[in-house]
Amino acid sequence: MTNVAEIRQAMTAGIPHLTPDDADSAVRLNGVTKQFGQVTALADVTVDFTPGAINVLLGLSGSGKSTLLRHINGLHQPTAGEVETLGVAVHDASQRDLRRLRTRVGMIFQHFHLVGSMSVLENVCAGRLGSLRGPRVGLFSYPCAVKEQAMAHLARVGLADKAFQRADTLSGGQQQRVAIARALIQEPVVLLADEPVASLDPVSSAGVMDLLREISTDLGLTVICSLHQVELAMDVGDRITGLRSGRVVLDRAADRLSRDDVFDVYTAVSAPEAVDSDPARA
Repeated sequence: MTNVAEIRQAMTAGIPHLTPDDADSAVRLNGVTKQFGQVTALADVTVDFTPGAINVLLGLSGSGKSTLLRHINGLHQPTAGEVETLGVAVHDASQRDLRRLRTRVGMIFQHFHLVGSMSVLENVCAGRLGSLRGPRVGLFSYPCAVKEQAMAHLARVGLADKAFQRADTLSGGQQQRVAIARALIQEPVVLLADEPVASLDPVSSAGVMDLLREISTDLGLTVICSLHQVELAMDVGDRITGLRSGRVVLDRAADRLSRDDVFDVYTAVSAPEAVDSDPARA
């Protein structure tokens, strides 16, 4: 069976290690507004995310974090403005182009979105459905190479011994690790994480975020992660973008921020203010 080191080497070879100078790999939103009826979820959002780093979206529930994430892979389309992901103009892309893009953009969710009655291994294999032809019914229907890759990714997240358990027998932290392995088997270039630790206890939360940090560093993945915990954001984020009522109110490198700066994202205001941005970014 293929071992973890071989899978890691193959993934690293297939995914360029991204740097802030890789313009074609950037994720950018330019003047994006999103309305749901009379509700404005995003208001003239302009932001770009640092390639190969952990970019944190920080804000209260309802601030627009999840809506922004779903624009990156085309699950939402903007009412106005432009979205570019991995060189694809998402706002103008065909459904075929969006499907192709989504094979390169992994996503993990707050509530894991695993199939509880399926084994852990089959849940991870399901991450390859977008690149396999034909339906899959049961673990036996996946190619051996896919199952070997899935086992290697489970080993990476520390759950190889749980491969044949039902997913719904695992703890919350373990289920989120399975979801990360499922995203990694896609061999993504960008990984979106929508409140990945909101349902977890502090110890499990720290473990999951440490794992995301390790993966981003090892594979050069661009991670864009929504959080509402300030301490976690400061500990793991390379860049922090603060959202309030659908507007960007903070956008700076984490090492140039104090905790007071970050807590200001949660300060109630009567009117939108200018973005507090990194001078080096202008």
